[in-house]
Amino acid sequence: MSILAGISIYPIKSLDPHFLTEVRIGAGGQLEHDREFALVDENGKWMRAKSYAKFHLLRAKYDLRATKVTLREEGKSEARVFHLLKEQAQLEEYFTRFFDIKVRFARNEQKGFPDDPREWGPTVISTGTLKEVAAWFPGLKPDDIWKRFRPNLVIGGTEPFWEDRLYKKEGEGAGFRIGDVRFEGTNPCVRCVVVTRDPNHAEPLPDFTKIFTEKRKATLPAWAEGSRFADTFFRLAVNTRVDSKEAGKELMIGNKVELT
Repeated sequence: MSILAGISIYPIKSLDPHFLTEVRIGAGGQLEHDREFALVDENGKWMRAKSYAKFHLLRAKYDLRATKVTLREEGKSEARVFHLLKEQAQLEEYFTRFFDIKVRFARNEQKGFPDDPREWGPTVISTGTLKEVAAWFPGLKPDDIWKRFRPNLVIGGTEPFWEDRLYKKEGEGAGFRIGDVRFEGTNPCVRCVVVTRDPNHAEPLPDFTKIFTEKRKATLPAWAEGSRFADTFFRLAVNTRVDSKEAGKELMIGNKVELT
């Protein structure tokens, strides 16, 4: 039986994950507090680790009940605590100093700042996939792959690439349910340079993209819709869509997962 085995959200876009045992569906269909905050540069564009590798050198720990974040630079012991709502100016000063550019701290309560602006439901991967991909890279463990690829929901009790059942041809969705929450899988996620880097130190793993792409092509399961890989095999995990009617419902570790 497939069950929900892991939940992670990223309250500040591109910074460290926050692991949970339960989470609510937000008003916009995202997981509550996922990518709720983001940094914006001088040109009004979201700042992402894809373009700013220094994101990897910041450690973030969250106390969401108190609406606070503790920030620390990798390798340093000094840490600072900020209220995410009441200390926006202080946060902007901190990030401006760290990145050495003028930074604005932004919030979007409705749907956050998702990587995919069209399909901003939680991203899904399976424990079988994390284990399989880790085996492609000596020295990496399944948790390392989780941290590199940054999915929201991890499904346990599955074979590798189980989540490739959660999409169909372009424009067609695939329904599934986790507990009482209904989802529609939409497409396999195209990955970027972020997954090639050590999530704590920003150092790239040599030939990561080449090895991953070759292995992904060789192990693509029969149930995957091959047309979704016509442009690239550098895809992993699945984007989803969640109807606004599901807002307020809860997901919990151990919830049963069913294809619908």
